[in-house]
Amino acid sequence: MSILTLVKHNSTSATDYIYTLCSHMSGDVVSIEDVENALDGVDCVIHLASYGGSGKEMIQTRRIEEVNVEGTRNVLETCVKKGITRVVYLSSNGVVFGGKEIENGDETLPCLSSNQYVGPYDQTKSVAEQLVLKNNGRIVESGHGSLLSTCAIRCPLVYGPGEEKYLDRVISDARLGLLLFKIGDPNSKTDWINVDNIVLALMLATTGLMSKYSKVAGKVYFVSDGTPINFFEFLQPLLKNLDYNLPKSSLSIPLAVSLGNICKAIYVMLSPLLNQRWIPQPLILPPEVYKVGVTNYYSINKAKEELGYEPKTQPDEAMTETIKYFKDKKRGEVDGPSIYAWLFCVIGLPSILSVAWLPDIGPIPFLRVIALYIFRSMLALRIASGIVVTAHVSEAFYALWLARRVDPRNATAWFWRTLLLATFSLRLLWKRRGKEVRETAIREGLLTDSMSV
Repeated sequence: MSILTLVKHNSTSATDYIYTLCSHMSGDVVSIEDVENALDGVDCVIHLASYGGSGKEMIQTRRIEEVNVEGTRNVLETCVKKGITRVVYLSSNGVVFGGKEIENGDETLPCLSSNQYVGPYDQTKSVAEQLVLKNNGRIVESGHGSLLSTCAIRCPLVYGPGEEKYLDRVISDARLGLLLFKIGDPNSKTDWINVDNIVLALMLATTGLMSKYSKVAGKVYFVSDGTPINFFEFLQPLLKNLDYNLPKSSLSIPLAVSLGNICKAIYVMLSPLLNQRWIPQPLILPPEVYKVGVTNYYSINKAKEELGYEPKTQPDEAMTETIKYFKDKKRGEVDGPSIYAWLFCVIGLPSILSVAWLPDIGPIPFLRVIALYIFRSMLALRIASGIVVTAHVSEAFYALWLARRVDPRNATAWFWRTLLLATFSLRLLWKRRGKEVRETAIREGLLTDSMSV
């Protein structure tokens, strides 16, 4: 059996990993030509492509509609045209969630009307899921009367090695000091699923569609790890092992939604620029507030009974693998301080140099008045600016020397980072050196113990 993937043109570590496992084509599910080229000679399609599930993607409603609805329609029409008889669609458990509590929900819950969803992602996933189910039993062309068999797997939040949509963003916020508060009731619960378990569910659904009288065809299934847990409780062991802290303060749902609406308004104004990498992810958006702060979890009994689904990887084991993946990833990167250190240096260093040495242009006279109030004279101000520059440069060269011993692959990056951030960056390199020393001592101690046995 050969596997072919259609992958969007942009590259991530996840897509790069996919390339090592199977054949691939670059393309866009919105392009019918790309879809038709990708599905030549295919007998089964697992449709995973989606857009708008997290972060600034959520603002781009037109693109969400294109990928989730038009892209799904392209896949289905191409399957009919090319005689492909099996389609498994990766849906979302959000197709039945409208921001109100759901405990142990099941497949009898109806999809909502379009204005009841918390955001466009779930609304378009619902439309796409219904398209998939509606096409079940459709006669395919060149198939001698064969019928298209379809089903949908409703997926919760995904975690595990290689997952870059949700946890990467949470970790980035924690690193920058932007994970400011928990959201909602501490007893609220939501579902998660490990990457191994969602792959298992998709494979079981694919196999279930092979029978001519499949009991899977035309149906939907909730899947998860089967252990609903509070969103922030789930994150705690991961963040702790990465040396980040969970926030201690909490926001109620209404306050968090209000904050989310402010962020949304700002990002709507930035809409033309949202594809630019330098535009950061929003702090929080209203759909995310509901998903992490309001109880919504679902029974997987139907998947167990009809698909034979049983979570392959248990949560403790899955979290251990996830922690290892992100620790290894962090070890390969240059650490950064909080956003407050960035702002202090990025604004402070140019400001002190400008008021010390540049003529009276723009806002400099105003800033110089403030600086002179602190330093009392231009001479003291210029001496201070010289000390600051000397400290930044000397610490940068020291960081380069130290990084060549601790993290040689990123030594140059440590130099430039420390040149800008000085002690804020250097202290992270010291911390990494301390960890390396401790880990080496532990390894050597274990080796000595094993040799003495």
